[in-house]
Parts: sequence; C-alpha cells; structure tokens
Amino acid sequence: MTDPVTRDISGPTPSASGTTGGVSPVLLMIAAVCILIELVLQGADLKLFGSPVWRSRTYQYGAFWPGLLHGWRPNYAAQPYAMFLTYAMLHGGLGHLAGNMFTLLALGETVVRRVGQRGFVLIYSTAALGGAALFGLTADGPRPMVGASGALFGLAAALIYWNFVIPEHTAGRMRRLAAAIGSLIVLNALLWVLLDGLLAWETHLGGFLAGWLAAWLLDRWARRRG
Repeated sequence: MTDPVTRDISGPTPSASGTTGGVSPVLLMIAAVCILIELVLQGADLKLFGSPVWRSRTYQYGAFWPGLLHGWRPNYAAQPYAMFLTYAMLHGGLGHLAGNMFTLLALGETVVRRVGQRGFVLIYSTAALGGAALFGLTADGPRPMVGASGALFGLAAALIYWNFVIPEHTAGRMRRLAAAIGSLIVLNALLWVLLDGLLAWETHLGGFLAGWLAAWLLDRWARRRG
C-alpha cells in the first residue's frame, strides 16, 4: 500500500528480461534499495545507531509533498521533480515495506517475462509518476506520501491489460476483467477501513491508469515492430 505519512515531522517550508532464472536483477535492485533504506531507518528509530531524526529528515527530502506543487520552498532545487520517483523508495515501517516487496516479487517477474527488464522499468516508473501526479492533484492536506504501491498497481494494470484485453476471442473476458478491477476496488476499500482512512487511494488509481497506458503503448510498439 501507499500511505500518507502520519509521523510528527516537518517538511519543506510552505511559500527483454535478460534473466537466466531466479529473480530478475531489476526486481532485486528495487527491493534492495527499498529494504536497505527502511532497515537503516528502523535501526535509527530503535537508537541502535544514528539518530531517530533520520526518518523525518529522509521524508523531508524524499517523500512526496503536495505543497511543493503549490509554492512551498523545497529543500533542494530538484526536489519538486525528484519526489515523483523518490517517494516510491520510502516506506512507513516494516509492515508497509513487507507488503509492498512481496507484491513486487509476486507481480514483477511476470511483467519482466512479458516485456523484459527495460519494459518493466518503463511500466514501473510510469506508474510511480502517474500515482504521484494524481495524488498531487487531489491531495487536500499537507501530509507527505511514501510507498511503492502506486507503481505496483501499475504492474497489476499491465497484467490485467495483457490477460484480459488483448485476446480477441477469449470467452468471458469482459466478465473476468470486471472481476479483476472490482477486486482491486474492494481491496482498496478494505485497506481504507483497516487503516482508518490513512491510505493514498489516489496514488493507487493514478498508478493503475498510468500502468495501463504504458502496457498499451508497449503493445502498440511491439505490434508495429512485428
């Protein structure tokens, strides 16, 4: 899931796969970056090393802050642009991280087998951008947002597109498409209730739409090449 951050922190001042078996390198790289960051922040939170302030500082520089789209002063010049991707490398705790990394490995390998590692990166990054964009357009408060699930919903959208839309003579394809999308809606609703509304559904929706678009573009490009 992708969560708005609710910790007490201060932000910017307002004003072809290429694999030979096992897990694909691109998935390992993404997972390693996300896991390393969260483990370092967990250690700092527990005062094993560093300082508990490390998490808030990391969020200040890497989370997605809607206010930066509305006149807030950034911490560094590229922050209003970089945050569209850096937020997807950060998480709100071990549970948040574990859920997203499990989903990444569960969905990612199928996507890599379909379009290769470059295609995967295109879909994943496009979905992360789309998720951040919709969150930024619809956010009604100053809270920052972190998490990889906007990108993960983009992977789910790509798989749904390939499995249920491209085949032209598959019996019951529209019924199964509706069931898949309905399941994602129900999942978001349940998470919304379980997390007391602390769920960035806008990021999920934006990531899904962007991932669908990326899969459609890749399919059209492949058809033209063929």
